[in-house]
Amino acid sequence: MAHAKPHLPQKTCAVCGRPFAWRRKWARCWDEVRYCSAACRRRRTRQTAS
Repeated sequence: MAHAKPHLPQKTCAVCGRPFAWRRKWARCWDEVRYCSAACRRRRTRQTAS
């Protein structure tokens, strides 16, 4: 059974607008994280390039 993690900080994705929570792999760069996933990061790059 998975446990809830209500105490983790959250941000809103710059592309899709959905909230996403802190992940351990973002521990060192949480201030720079802007996208919830690699798919949103790619989509944003494509939109700006057009």
